[in-house]
Amino acid sequence: MGKRDDLIAKYADDLKEKCGVTPDMDLLTKVTIGCGPSIYNADASTVASSQEGELETVKKNFLMKKLGLSDGPELMDAINSVVETYGRSERNKYRAVVYYMLVKHFSKEAVYG
Repeated sequence: MGKRDDLIAKYADDLKEKCGVTPDMDLLTKVTIGCGPSIYNADASTVASSQEGELETVKKNFLMKKLGLSDGPELMDAINSVVETYGRSERNKYRAVVYYMLVKHFSKEAVYG
């Protein structure tokens, strides 16, 4: 297994153990690949959920640009809901896991079709 496969396995574990979600491995793989090289960077691979600016970036660059959603309060509500599910006190919230849960939340799997 390559480094990416190891990371995908780690993300799947987080989804199962920390979020209580059984991951769709095909979708998780596509979301992880969609994150690009950021998954290999310690800082970029996680979402700093305590920083408002970071959550705005997730909203603008992922939800609006990538998933094509319109801006509205429901976007930030969804991000906060995902952060709650992951666990606010969880130090490492992996970007691929957060994005995966947002894709599922908005039923936007077709974007990765």
